[in-house]
Amino acid sequence: MTPDPPPRDDVRTDVVVAAARLLREHGASAVTTRAVAQAAGVQAPTIYRLFGDKNGLVDAVAEHVMATYVATKTADDVSGDPVADLRAGWHTHLEFGLANPELFRLLGTRGPGDPSPASVAGLAVLRSRVRRLAAAGLLRVDEQRATMMVHAAGTGVILTLLGTPAPQRDPGLGDAVLDAVLGGILTTTPAPPDPTLRTAAVTLAAVTPDLPGLTDAERTLLTEWLTRSLARLSHPPQ
Repeated sequence: MTPDPPPRDDVRTDVVVAAARLLREHGASAVTTRAVAQAAGVQAPTIYRLFGDKNGLVDAVAEHVMATYVATKTADDVSGDPVADLRAGWHTHLEFGLANPELFRLLGTRGPGDPSPASVAGLAVLRSRVRRLAAAGLLRVDEQRATMMVHAAGTGVILTLLGTPAPQRDPGLGDAVLDAVLGGILTTTPAPPDPTLRTAAVTLAAVTPDLPGLTDAERTLLTEWLTRSLARLSHPPQ
């Protein structure tokens, strides 16, 4: 009798593990459909049936590697300090990028029109942490700019350190860059009872989605007004 084929989930797992091993041991260039199929003991068409294309396979590998990495870390509970939570997330991001250089580079080659789900999820976490800063009255810039500044700085630090021989890396670079970014996006203290107009607008924009008693039309109108106000405050008439 012919033995039953392995379950689909088992085959998928075997392919993902094989691809992750090739990526870790031989780099991104080794992760080809043919090489992964050979390493996993399957036919190349199986990969297309399971993942659609190479990007789908890379996304599955990223999910697998991240889940494995997170499992080795202690729980990252949200504290009552939004600045401390942002720092914790920053350190986790840097540690992951340095521990998985080939995957980090591979995800970074995706075009803006086809982002990796892993990258999208990571940016969503960052946005939520920045929103907590805004809701606490701690931002001096709008949420979008603050998010992009932290994101760009984190990516830059990882790429810089990966491009530097390990013995020559500055272990304090990440903290120094984060401190510089925080100095540009944070107020020195939480918003006082009589906050400046800009800080008040940033804070109100952050909590608008959760304000009770507003209709959808009123919420949309308030968001539009705050967005225009923040743009004018950022670029006042000369």
